[in-house]
Amino acid sequence: MPELPEVETVRRGLERPLRGQRLTHVQQRRPDLRWPLPQNFARRLTGRRVVSIDRRAKFLLFRLDDGNVWMVHLGMSGRLYLGNGGRAPGPHDHVVVETESGAVLTFQDHRRFGMMDLVADDDLAGHRLLRDLGPEPLGNEFHASSLSERLAGRRTSIKAALLDQKTVAGLGNIYVSEALHRAGISPRRSAHTVAGRRAERLVPAIREVLEAAIAAGGSSLRDYVQASGELGYFQHAFLVYDREGAACGRCAAPVRRIVQGGRSTFFCGRCQR
Repeated sequence: MPELPEVETVRRGLERPLRGQRLTHVQQRRPDLRWPLPQNFARRLTGRRVVSIDRRAKFLLFRLDDGNVWMVHLGMSGRLYLGNGGRAPGPHDHVVVETESGAVLTFQDHRRFGMMDLVADDDLAGHRLLRDLGPEPLGNEFHASSLSERLAGRRTSIKAALLDQKTVAGLGNIYVSEALHRAGISPRRSAHTVAGRRAERLVPAIREVLEAAIAAGGSSLRDYVQASGELGYFQHAFLVYDREGAACGRCAAPVRRIVQGGRSTFFCGRCQR
């Protein structure tokens, strides 16, 4: 599933060509994605102008000139990419949007785990998918003290705690593994023991790995591509993720793989404590 760096990369790729553009034609090619699309979805989007494109956690937020927000989640395999028209929609191209400049924005989703909604801007913070999210890891509200407060008393593993979107928004399996390695913290460590001085190492490690991933265009492991159709390149810079048996770049011990909560975790048993 695309994580924060991938979604942010898509947002940046769409911001310049779509900001200020009017959506002249919207083709809704099925009634639902993961959930039913809003009533009169295509009609309500048609004719609207994109004021800005923001992101909250893994959600893209297209702010429109009528005070509504077109909310998009890519799900497991969703792609949003820009073209110039002239291509017939494929069987998995579920929403196709043309703009006044001639650009064509296509939402493609083989597995249909993505979602779209139209929400009044004033109601956005209370949306059922947004209201309980934790702070943005690249924002000013995320720091060692706030993370320590959210970890206090929690007996789950720090890996599970960071994947909980109520702790911090937008992190997923790849970047949690990478950040914990940079911070020298075992993914099996009880979350409450990370509060304090370990949180002071973890917060900058999270920021660093996210910023590096965004600069590399995200990670392309299976389905993800940028809005331009290009792959991301951060997978070539992984220190531990998907590197079982490879030498740790810090101490040369072999990278280990375990399963936590049904998901693979990669770490160095020597460096991470």
